Amino acid sequence: MGGKLAEMSTRTKYVLASIVAAILVFWILPSPIDWLLVLALIAVPVVGYMMLDPSQRTRLKRVGRKRLGS
Repeated sequence: MGGKLAEMSTRTKYVLASIVAAILVFWILPSPIDWLLVLALIAVPVVGYMMLDPSQRTRLKRVGRKRLGS
């Protein structure tokens, strides 16, 4: 089974990790108010990223890769 995990694409790994994280958050935060806070913490950066021009997104990705040493 370990070999199959290594063959998955990076996007698939992110999707699986986000599903596991959502299940954990649902289990830990049963209150609707807590869900709204988590949603706000996730939505604000996502909306900010989506508001960028394509050239700005490309530049942001390039800067992030330089910091990682790629």
